[in-house]
Amino acid sequence: MYELKRTNSEDPDFIDLVKELDRYLAVCDGDEHDFYDQFNKLDTIKKVVVLYENDKPVGCGAIKEYRKNIAEVKRMYVLPDHRNKGYASKILEQLEEWALESGYDKCILETGLRQTEAIDFYYKNNYRLIPNYAPYEGMENSRCFEKNLKA
Repeated sequence: MYELKRTNSEDPDFIDLVKELDRYLAVCDGDEHDFYDQFNKLDTIKKVVVLYENDKPVGCGAIKEYRKNIAEVKRMYVLPDHRNKGYASKILEQLEEWALESGYDKCILETGLRQTEAIDFYYKNNYRLIPNYAPYEGMENSRCFEKNLKA
């Protein structure tokens, strides 16, 4: 049994999940972690989704405006013990719905080349690979994706 909650970046459950995500990314990103970390600060993210399983926060994601009509997906994470249950897709679907409600036509995102599960996940959810957008241009470890929400 799961429940989705719309909230913001001040939510303590979201903050705790992001701490877990950052520990994971520090290992995966290695020497490049500090570069990526600067673009993942939590200040004033107004659109956050937290997924609860039996009242326990186990996954999260967020969107923020990249530019007019484009939302950027940020901070997608599901605790390792709760993966392969479709939770990440439920979070992403809720974020896309919220983006549409907020007037966005497209979602974009960046993930790391080393996060092969994430890359497969975004392909599975109908995102397509695009050239790296700012500030990720020239970053060999970055893979950027987009999805037209009104297609």
